[in-house]
Amino acid sequence: MSSSLAGKADSGASKNDPSGAAPVVQIPSADPIVATTTPSPTPVCDLNLVTVTASTDQPAYAAAQNPVLSMKITNGGTAPCQVNVGTSQMEFLVMSGEDRIFSSKDCQAKGEDLVKQIDPGKSETANFPWQRNRTLEGCGAVSAKPANGTYTFKAVLGNKASTKAVFQLG
Repeated sequence: MSSSLAGKADSGASKNDPSGAAPVVQIPSADPIVATTTPSPTPVCDLNLVTVTASTDQPAYAAAQNPVLSMKITNGGTAPCQVNVGTSQMEFLVMSGEDRIFSSKDCQAKGEDLVKQIDPGKSETANFPWQRNRTLEGCGAVSAKPANGTYTFKAVLGNKASTKAVFQLG
């Protein structure tokens, strides 16, 4: 009796397979595997990497020459930055030691905003021809002119300030 049961159990096996085992059928997956790439994050502007530098067009000036003060704003980051480079944010400051000689803010009627995109590694430059005059906060009258000697120029943009550029007036 055991032999007849064994024969019935094998009846579903493949007739061509001498081992009597059922054939293995591979069914393709319904969800094909798709290779995906994770997008790289978009670089974000880091305003801490925006720097301000001060310079003059010459190291020394004769009596009849007026210095040109330059403020350079540079994006040292990896993403473009929107920076307000308007006169509302700029200050050109001239000092002689501790004596405040001139500020472009003193007599400024109204500062303007000017937002510019500065791309990574790029700069914007603003030039200010200084007339060798003294100013006071609030635009008070000053009759004294700066004397011959050594002066420093500091460029300020918002809360960022440059190191001082040194120049001579003759």
